[in-house]
Amino acid sequence: MKDQLESLIGQMVERGILFDEAVTEFEKKFIKRVLDRSKGNQSRAARVLGIHRNTLSRKIGLYKLENRHRHHG
Repeated sequence: MKDQLESLIGQMVERGILFDEAVTEFEKKFIKRVLDRSKGNQSRAARVLGIHRNTLSRKIGLYKLENRHRHHG
């Protein structure tokens, strides 16, 4: 896993991808994957990610990650 990450970072650096861009992309995909695995349950996803539910909620809005899962109220 660490080696795969190393090589991915190497490729990104060579392509001139900006740090912020890389971090955003990683965060977005990481959160989306955890959300999918928790079937859109934000409380569970936040627990798995180790972040506060409000933080997760804000990031979901920011990255427009709310797709087929709509659990409000």
